[in-house]
Amino acid sequence: MAVITLIVASTLDPASIGPARALRALGAWESGPCVEDLPTWRRGNTRLWQFDSKIIFEDMADERWEHATGERVREVVFLSRHTAVSLRPAFTVHPIGVPHLGPNETPQAGGRPGKTSPPCPRIAAFLRMMMKIADARGFLPEFEVTFEATHHGPHVETPAMFIEIGSTEEYWRREDCAAAVAELCWEGLGLDGGGGPAAGGEQSGVDDASAAGIGDWTMAAAETPVLVGLGGGHYAPRHVDIGKQEGVWVGHLISGYSLPMELDEEAARQRGGGGGGGGGGGGGKNKGGAVGGGDIDLDCIKGRWREVIKEAWSSTRRGFPGGKIVFNLDSKSFKSWQRQAILKFLAAEGMTVGKGKVEDFLP
Repeated sequence: MAVITLIVASTLDPASIGPARALRALGAWESGPCVEDLPTWRRGNTRLWQFDSKIIFEDMADERWEHATGERVREVVFLSRHTAVSLRPAFTVHPIGVPHLGPNETPQAGGRPGKTSPPCPRIAAFLRMMMKIADARGFLPEFEVTFEATHHGPHVETPAMFIEIGSTEEYWRREDCAAAVAELCWEGLGLDGGGGPAAGGEQSGVDDASAAGIGDWTMAAAETPVLVGLGGGHYAPRHVDIGKQEGVWVGHLISGYSLPMELDEEAARQRGGGGGGGGGGGGGKNKGGAVGGGDIDLDCIKGRWREVIKEAWSSTRRGFPGGKIVFNLDSKSFKSWQRQAILKFLAAEGMTVGKGKVEDFLP
């Protein structure tokens, strides 16, 4: 069975179809079979699948491809537009999923409630390469090149990532933006003939400059640290600062808004903690209380935050088999009681926490 990289694009999105067409223009692609009555192209062990729908709702595209073609998908790269209130032009990369949603909630932007797709191991390496491409092509400093936190659909079982152009229609349609993303995929996936899996050759190494393109994870990287970010805003600046350093691998990035935590003040008072200053959550000095002094009672904190952390951990493990998952907390983004609770929970689960230094995440 052939093992392939699947690139997914949509004609409904100019920031998706533009890079897809620019990618096809970079070299010879063969027309592939129609899959679900949709056109496909192939080059080496890479496939391009062109939809006429919103790709954030195309759940299980990987399994659907395998069922139709008999080819196993090793990773999925989605090309898409990015929107932002700031309207600032940007190139972004990010993992996908909606882990903060409960089982009875309806995802407004695709995905499966409470679930994440395994993160594509190439995410950090693609961010670094995109920074270099943006600089060389003169996009900086006008454009921001950044991670986004894990969010939206679709859901797939294969390691996946989104590459996006933002943040207005002017930029979604710009040919130079499309060309930059096409270059990222062309070189990053080894489509330029590097000889790795994307080009039809053998997998080789895990270094950013490997013949398999960049950021290709293999079992040779067993026990290599993989960053999972907790906290901060949507663009995860604290995690970007580490992820942009050569040699760092990045999995899921869970923003503060995806870690719903609510302090049950009445329960805290009943357990002797006095509420730890209420929902605002200063640590206080009551070391025997439900909230203060590091001896926080996790039963006093409601919300799906535990499930979100577990999902990010297990999903990243699937994306980086054999890797050592290390959490990176944006500590300043949390209230004291939130930070204490998260650290206590991670310790109880036997999960590793870094100290916020690049060295914590290097092999």
